[in-house]
Amino acid sequence: MITAPEQHYEQTVLSPNWGRPLQVACKRFLDIVTSVLSLVLLAPVFVVLGVMVKLTSLGPVFYRWKVVGKNGSPFTGYKFRSMVMDADELKAKLKDQNEMTGPVFKIAKDPRITPVGAWMRRYSLDELPQLYSVLKGDMSLVGPRPPLVTEYEQFTKYQKQKLAVKPGITCLWQVSGRNGINDFDQWVRLDLEYIRNWSLHQDLQILLRTVGAVFSGSGK
Repeated sequence: MITAPEQHYEQTVLSPNWGRPLQVACKRFLDIVTSVLSLVLLAPVFVVLGVMVKLTSLGPVFYRWKVVGKNGSPFTGYKFRSMVMDADELKAKLKDQNEMTGPVFKIAKDPRITPVGAWMRRYSLDELPQLYSVLKGDMSLVGPRPPLVTEYEQFTKYQKQKLAVKPGITCLWQVSGRNGINDFDQWVRLDLEYIRNWSLHQDLQILLRTVGAVFSGSGK
């Protein structure tokens, strides 16, 4: 049975700017320059965060993030580990507490998150290693968030449209009250809105709003 959102989007509608080589090249240039400068300037922060993770919980410093990118292509991303080492195994026991409708898992006060992890998530510091994925070209600074491979396997045709473009570290969903959005299709609608209206100006707006959200400590 086709759900209401799917009836409205039989195929992905892309902004004309995605077909303009100069615009796309400028987006990639912004990704490369920003990721290189950030990785260099934030190197001391990486060291401090890595030491904090290592000294406060068992397990590796980085979490290898098995996700799906543009057009369904899988890749491995990296985050600072913010959860206990067996978090993926414990997830199955918490499924009945999921607060997000659809294939994505999200609960408030997730017991798998370590104290240091909670602090990093509050300011999105655990996301910093994704700058490496941006530099590699697997991700962009701005774009729909990449889903886990296990989540993508449960996506409907409608939901898969969010991966018509390269995923990003930040997106319209993250600066539009992400913690108050518990309907995954609403999240997808925001991603499709971004894809339909994409421009470099919009990317800069989202990046500025992301900076504000990070300093406000609104992450979870």
